[in-house]
Amino acid sequence: MSLNKYPSKSPLKGRLWLTHETRWAQALKAPFRGLGVFAIIAFSLFSACVEVEEYDNNPRGNFEALWKIMDEHYCFFDYKEINWNQIHTNYSQRISNDMNQESLFMLLNEMLQELKDGHVNISSAFDMGRYWKWFEDYPVNYKQELIDDYLGTDYQMASGIRYKILEDNVGYLRYADFSSGIGETNLDYVIDKFGICSGIILDVRNNGGGVLTNSDILASRFFNEKTLVGYIQHKTGKGHADFSKPYPKYIEPSTRLRYQKPVIVLTNRKCFSTTNDFVNAMRSAPNVTILGDKTGGGSGLPFSSELPNGWSVRFSACPMYDAAMQQIEFGIEPDIPVNLLEKDAREGKDTLIETARELIKTGN
Repeated sequence: MSLNKYPSKSPLKGRLWLTHETRWAQALKAPFRGLGVFAIIAFSLFSACVEVEEYDNNPRGNFEALWKIMDEHYCFFDYKEINWNQIHTNYSQRISNDMNQESLFMLLNEMLQELKDGHVNISSAFDMGRYWKWFEDYPVNYKQELIDDYLGTDYQMASGIRYKILEDNVGYLRYADFSSGIGETNLDYVIDKFGICSGIILDVRNNGGGVLTNSDILASRFFNEKTLVGYIQHKTGKGHADFSKPYPKYIEPSTRLRYQKPVIVLTNRKCFSTTNDFVNAMRSAPNVTILGDKTGGGSGLPFSSELPNGWSVRFSACPMYDAAMQQIEFGIEPDIPVNLLEKDAREGKDTLIETARELIKTGN
């Protein structure tokens, strides 16, 4: 099919629905893995399709459809102080029905980048638009080869977790992807193994997110009582400020093995989406310290819709907050800021891991 022609109208044109994000996870690496967030609340509130206005399948129609979908359903306009009407004016004058698909895609993606949101994507058969500046302009603070050196070849694996007791009796747990399932039995073995350790380093750097159920399962092993960790809202109307009352989110302590000694969570700018939520929860747990760099953010529950030409659009639809009802869309500051030093890296040392080991050993 020529890229200068437009595909036939989608049978789902003009409909908004909540999608299961598995297809994104299969197609892409983090940060585009979606959030299996607040499943019971979300599906009970948003299980029905929402009819939206019909638009023609041409550049003008697809532009207007995209602008309208975002206008009525995107959740961070007021928080980010975005003048969406002005953006419509700016980009509308650049739309021509003589545009080919690639030119239209580039323009629509450019418009979406105005939202500065890693959960906002437009996807066609030939490309996927993405916003990566939430981590691109910052130090990486992570080197995979260093992690491989710390773990060696004799580490243990429990589903998506790699773990090992380091030579100074500090436990090291690497969880790189919240899309990788972790079961209660997996965690029983890990917590039991680390029972003799003086503390645990829980490394979620470069974890771009996944399924929030896994976040809650892991976090529950570090709480001893039911704890409020945040809130979520959903849209109740088409206005930018039309939201429901906040629904509280709690972490329930696991009824199985729980860890009672110091835990240091390592973070960097590539901690996004579900990982951002996990870090937010863990900072309310006893004996837990967040160390490293600010997380990348991504606190909006993503929904998906479709344009008249069949292109998929994903966007943040439900804002999530911390326990004080503060936004965490732009990330969470660590308790102890630490950057990976090049001098340490050249010597085969990870500055964040070494700092965490020292804190655990000294009891500070």
